[in-house]
Amino acid sequence: MALEQEATAQNKDLESLIISKNIISEEDLLKIKSEIYSLPVVKLSDIEVNREVSKEISQDVISFYKVIPFAKNDGILKVGIVNPEDIDALEALKFIAADGQLNLERYLISLNDFNNLANNYRTLGAEVNKALESISDELNQKELKISEKIGGLEEITVEAPVTRIVAVIVKHAVDNRASDIHIEPLENQIRLRFRVDGVMQTTLNLPIALLSALVTRIKILSELKIDESRVPQDGRFSTKFADRSIDFRVSTFPTRNGEKVVMRILDPLVNDVHLSDLGLDGRSLDLIRRNLAKPFGSILITGPTGSGKSTTLAAMLREMNDDSINIITLEDPIENYVPGVNQSQIHEEIGYTFASGLRHILRQDPDVIMVGEMRDSETASLATQAALTGHIVLSTLHTNDSVGVIPRLIDMGVEKYLIAPTLNLAAAQRLVRKLCSECKQKTTPNAGEEKMIRNALEKIPKEVTVELLPEKLIIYKPGEGTACKVCNGKGYKGRIAMFEAMEMNDDLEKIVLGEISEQALRKETQRQSMVTMFQDGIMKVLRGVTSLEEVLAAAQDYEEDEK
Repeated sequence: MALEQEATAQNKDLESLIISKNIISEEDLLKIKSEIYSLPVVKLSDIEVNREVSKEISQDVISFYKVIPFAKNDGILKVGIVNPEDIDALEALKFIAADGQLNLERYLISLNDFNNLANNYRTLGAEVNKALESISDELNQKELKISEKIGGLEEITVEAPVTRIVAVIVKHAVDNRASDIHIEPLENQIRLRFRVDGVMQTTLNLPIALLSALVTRIKILSELKIDESRVPQDGRFSTKFADRSIDFRVSTFPTRNGEKVVMRILDPLVNDVHLSDLGLDGRSLDLIRRNLAKPFGSILITGPTGSGKSTTLAAMLREMNDDSINIITLEDPIENYVPGVNQSQIHEEIGYTFASGLRHILRQDPDVIMVGEMRDSETASLATQAALTGHIVLSTLHTNDSVGVIPRLIDMGVEKYLIAPTLNLAAAQRLVRKLCSECKQKTTPNAGEEKMIRNALEKIPKEVTVELLPEKLIIYKPGEGTACKVCNGKGYKGRIAMFEAMEMNDDLEKIVLGEISEQALRKETQRQSMVTMFQDGIMKVLRGVTSLEEVLAAAQDYEEDEK
């Protein structure tokens, strides 16, 4: 038996070497092995795989023997085999078939197909359940037996099971491109939810007895007070995934059932985007680039929380970043790392605020200043003065649209006569989910939808919409519920922004210095041929980037204006 195992191992190494040296393709090698072992070849990427059959064979057996189930019909389990020469693997399959009273059909599969399907089978629930097995006895009690001493608490929470559960949760969130992890204590269980592409998804339920150890482990990682559960706390920690460092911003919050934890994932791979990746095009992109090239003045991005404003500011910094200029930022927190830029973290608890930071920045000889958010009158006043004295200032405001920026600045105490010479551009944005490029489906809008689309397009400058006005409108819908492997049947993958941009000019300056009204400001945006967020969204619908439902959900407040 030992000689047979040794021969098998040598064969595997030889096969890998042959394929890596391009002596023979993997496909041709499978054909040869198929003839030798009289087994049919199946390409798993071309068939719909039922995830439920993964329960027929344990994860340990799948990983060790490189055998994997992919279908089950009428008591017949179809199993893919990478190494049919592995006698131990064949014996293991015979045992599984006898134990489960199943008939097996064996097929040859490639190692690449095996790895892809095995990764798909490694669910969060399966991995967490495996970790829970080692503490199942304690979980049967009302709560984990944790020492009253703080040292004892730390010691237990760094033990393998809890540590493994936190690590698995974090890894799966990153793998699924989640932006946030929510650990929520309910009456009898812990609900784990991920926010993916802006939508909350329940991922797993855990025993409530695990809450104390789970929260404590996260607190230790974030350097928070583990003996304080009555007040909210904020912290952060970093870890490495696939040679890249990912930051987690942690927030704990006391609730009736225990402490709730939210972890914001700050992944440099996700956030390393440029202006052209954001959904900016045409007039809006030209305006932003033109105003970034000006020697001084401010560019303000507006939108609700979670609309991607910080990502847009970071993309602007990447566009401007050059050894010949000094860029300094004030952020709370630092969400996007931009190499070569001096980024500073605000700490309000010690008096380091946006306002105090701005005073110090001006002594640092900056060319470009980025302020994460204008929260108060003092910050707005200092930022305006900086824009007036030869600096480019980038920042964000909370208003509904670009038109609302000017009234908001006035409301924050900025004098009217200072707005025109300092404000170069006001832009607004919203995020919508992108349709999956693989499974999106063409459809025709109904009468009401077509009227809405044509009404919106009629007000857009003709040079912008000329390619979008066919006699018969075609839009796209998500392919939800399909077996699409790109989006896992969700119909959407990733997000993109809808934009609008209003530029300061002589006509707008007259309005600002006179009697400001929303009607006058909107007329000026029409004279400027501004494409509104709703219109920008409609164009993205016609180009197959997103769905009409997404646009209406994100920019519903514009729908009436466009009718």
